[in-house]
Amino acid sequence: MTQTDIRTAPMDRNHQEKTLSPNGQAEHGAPDRASIHSATTVTTPGAQRRVLVVEDDPTIVEAIAARLRAEGFLVQTAADGPAAVETAAAWHPDLLILDVMLPGFDGLEVCRRVQSQRPVPVLMLTARDDETDMLVGLGVGADDYMTKPFSMRELVARSHVLLRRIERAAVAATTPRPGSVRLGDLEIDRTQRRVRAAGKDIHLTPTEFDLLMCLARSPRAVLTREQLLAEVWDWADASGTRTVDSHVKALRRKIGAERIRTVHGVGYALETPPGFAGEPAGRSQASSEV
Repeated sequence: MTQTDIRTAPMDRNHQEKTLSPNGQAEHGAPDRASIHSATTVTTPGAQRRVLVVEDDPTIVEAIAARLRAEGFLVQTAADGPAAVETAAAWHPDLLILDVMLPGFDGLEVCRRVQSQRPVPVLMLTARDDETDMLVGLGVGADDYMTKPFSMRELVARSHVLLRRIERAAVAATTPRPGSVRLGDLEIDRTQRRVRAAGKDIHLTPTEFDLLMCLARSPRAVLTREQLLAEVWDWADASGTRTVDSHVKALRRKIGAERIRTVHGVGYALETPPGFAGEPAGRSQASSEV
């Protein structure tokens, strides 16, 4: 494995996939359910990717760090909120894997402080499958989340995906694209990756912007959760569709719930204003439920 080609290494035939429970114990289970490309690649010219793992449980943090190092990442760890912020400021990680519950101050405050210093993709870990925690995490700048117990293989795969998405966003920002997307009073500037709604600037995370842009390419067309997961997160696994739902809720809070319509059991569509593209008035009513 070279420094310029980081791959998700294939599992050894005699190695059983492990998950980590909330108390840090390794659990043997069936082969990982994540249906992700078997050889996902991150191009890293000149240097290995840096990952800061923030977790106060020694068993969990050591297991994560060991697996990431085996994948070719450079890894630093921190066990509390203040140490995480200090290490991020000094080391400039490319990715932050961050537990919500930490001594000192929690992972949400860590995320706020780190993002205010320098934007960095954040994968949050939580021991509680609580949607409120997830939405708050997404609201302070997290890009994705996983609940414990989690598969180590899936964590590595999601880390690769986040890094690839940030790379694509950087390339897109330097690649001129004609004009902006306008849907009524919603304006999406593809070059500057900026969004305005009702005349106000809306701050979106990279994931939220990509999700909105994906929906905006086909206004009123219903995209399934699986389609959105493949397009925005670059991987397909039915177990990840809740990630889509939570990001849609977070996006609705920012741009307005009425702008995204739910088709129950199918997926989502970006609504257009009455009369847009020949649509008759009164046909753009949206459901705000997920």
